[in-house]
Amino acid sequence: MSQMHLTFHGAVGGHVTGSMHMLECAAARFLFDAGMFQGKRADADKLNRDLSINPATLNAVILSHAHIDHIGRLPLLVREGYHAPVYATPATRDLCAVMLRDSAEIQERDAAFLKKRGRPAVAPLYTQSDAVQTQELMIGLPYHRPFYLRKNLSFEFTDAGHILGSATIDLRFAEGPGHRLVFSGDIGRSGLPIIRDPEPPSGPVDTLIIESTYAGRDHESVAGAMDRLAEVVAATAKRGGKVLIPAFALGRVQELVYALHELWRDGRIPEIPIYVDSPLALDATQVFRMHPEVFDRRERLLGTTSKILDYPLVRYVREVEESKKIDQINGPAVVIAASGMVESGRILHHLVHGAGDHRNVILFVGFQGEHTLGRRIQDGDREVRIHGEPVTIRAEVETISGYSAHADRTELRQWVKRLGGPVKRAFVVHGEPAAREAMAGILRAEGVGEVVLPAMGERFQLQ
Repeated sequence: MSQMHLTFHGAVGGHVTGSMHMLECAAARFLFDAGMFQGKRADADKLNRDLSINPATLNAVILSHAHIDHIGRLPLLVREGYHAPVYATPATRDLCAVMLRDSAEIQERDAAFLKKRGRPAVAPLYTQSDAVQTQELMIGLPYHRPFYLRKNLSFEFTDAGHILGSATIDLRFAEGPGHRLVFSGDIGRSGLPIIRDPEPPSGPVDTLIIESTYAGRDHESVAGAMDRLAEVVAATAKRGGKVLIPAFALGRVQELVYALHELWRDGRIPEIPIYVDSPLALDATQVFRMHPEVFDRRERLLGTTSKILDYPLVRYVREVEESKKIDQINGPAVVIAASGMVESGRILHHLVHGAGDHRNVILFVGFQGEHTLGRRIQDGDREVRIHGEPVTIRAEVETISGYSAHADRTELRQWVKRLGGPVKRAFVVHGEPAAREAMAGILRAEGVGEVVLPAMGERFQLQ
């Protein structure tokens, strides 16, 4: 009888990012995700370069969704000899084309910048050519369509409700006594705009790999987040300020554009320009337009218009010169720009020009990782450095947690309940230490037989 082993190569042991878990089964090796580590640059770069796996020995990669901390090392695998299929939902496949090309371009640009300044250049993890080669390996599989990796080994995707195309992986091994493994991916929230609610697979589970990002806290409601967004935009506009929103180009930007569309239609925010200043967000938004088949048709706005992300107030900005003009505008505006944790991208330029103006608001609508500039500003630092120069924060700083795309403590518990169980053993990943401990407590309270908080590189026998 073939044995099963599971090894954790990321998003464990104090690392929230870098999701990558290897399953050895049916005389083959498979990866769930191949994500990039994020955080302190030197530390993250070292972790990203150490794959700890020979890519040429892998038989397939199965992706949960297209955020960089879940897909960002795929081109590195390809560069190092990976040539097998990469399975994803069709929307995730198409988003990967956008996200990985952008990731490679940023790395190439950073290396060229350092070289130009005469500073020690760090070679890119991979190039745009590697990203293109990666896309050639991608195979799109719709939700609820079983696919056989081997004679007795199959999997299917269910909707994780996190971002467009996000999936939970439900894998079954039919040899011997049989074994069912469920990888949650990142679990979303019920009631989020555009995308459907999470749909956990039901029935007994032998092995569960589950995320824990917000297992230790509850978010405000989605409706409450809409109310807060309306209040912040209206109050800032009244005093002539700008609402500066760092946002992940994939998922959060589209969610905000949708929410602001609803608020404008309902007369709850004034008619002020809304700038989406991110070429990556523009490309990701185009993928959203390509996949209406996975939209939540119960949404009120979706029942009235097909152009949910295009309306008179919103202006998509691609060119650098147009981006610079935004900072010269007098009068109220909403500026949504990447990156979500204020580590790079055009949001940095807008903060250099706008963080010192007391009329403005810096509005956080997503998770800010440890050691990121976003976390420092959110935690109250009034003096920060951007592009090596000191910047004083005089703008108001606000946080709306209801726009998180991650399930909170209550929603994670409900997701586990809806599995139906029993769950024999669960591995907790993708969370800061306190969050992983909180998730372990939820699982034990829900009757999970064994709960494990794995360390980096730790290997377990499943049967």
